[in-house]
Amino acid sequence: MTSDSFTRSLTSGVLVLDGGLSNQLEAAGHDLSDELWSARLLDEEPGAIVAAHRAYFEAGADVAITASYQATFEGFARRGIGRVRAAELMRSSVELARRASREAGVRRPLWVAASAGPYGAMLADGSEYRGRYGLSEEALYAFHRPRLEVLAGAAPDVFALETVPDADEARALARAVRGLGVPAWLSYSVEGARTRAGQPLEEAFAVAADAEEIVAVGVNCCAPRDVEAAVRLAVRVTGKPVVVYPNSGEEWDAEARAWAGRATFAPDQVTAWRDAGAQLVGGCCRVGPGALAGIAGALGR
Repeated sequence: MTSDSFTRSLTSGVLVLDGGLSNQLEAAGHDLSDELWSARLLDEEPGAIVAAHRAYFEAGADVAITASYQATFEGFARRGIGRVRAAELMRSSVELARRASREAGVRRPLWVAASAGPYGAMLADGSEYRGRYGLSEEALYAFHRPRLEVLAGAAPDVFALETVPDADEARALARAVRGLGVPAWLSYSVEGARTRAGQPLEEAFAVAADAEEIVAVGVNCCAPRDVEAAVRLAVRVTGKPVVVYPNSGEEWDAEARAWAGRATFAPDQVTAWRDAGAQLVGGCCRVGPGALAGIAGALGR
């Protein structure tokens, strides 16, 4: 599969994204409480990541999102991992997802999305749910571009520029993917009709409207109740395919590093999102293979 064929596939029907990688790894007994989160296993237990991706492919996912969300040069450096090894680990995230696609034993096209989380994910203090880091757009570009260059070198089908809380960071990311030869989707972390940083979603989605490399735009790791209106707005503002993968509806407690509250996600909600215009549909944190199979079933897969 190639990036061009992934982009073409967006015109031929709905693609099913995977669910939360971290919750699947935790369900298998892995402790992800440190600052690197699932990225730590790229170094220590890569086979566990393959198994998690494979579980989602077998449950009905067409697209695996790599374990590179929190994989940054700065984060690895805090664990004593130098730039050369850090780059190897980032590239391996794509290779592990490819391996899972080969091992899954399913007879349909499977894709790999290289995850690039926001600057706040590297801080590991819940900042990806707030934005407004006090950094300029130029500083954010300088943070994102080097690791995107590394991930591009592993030839993913698409970048997942995900859980972005701030339109300013989205502008930096839109610049950072230019010229890398890999299409991207841009998905915001939102609260109602605003980004987590407080900007109107209409303004935030407009960042992607004229960005050639961004082939889809939408929301992720938000409450399911916020999805349908966001889909309709993204279609209206950008005219591009829309990506949605909310979390379970529970709330992240950054201080306790734990999820709290009641789950509100139900797989039958996804048909309304599809009908509103979503073409990439899945789940984020706390949405596991069982729910993912329900999503695939609801979408007639």
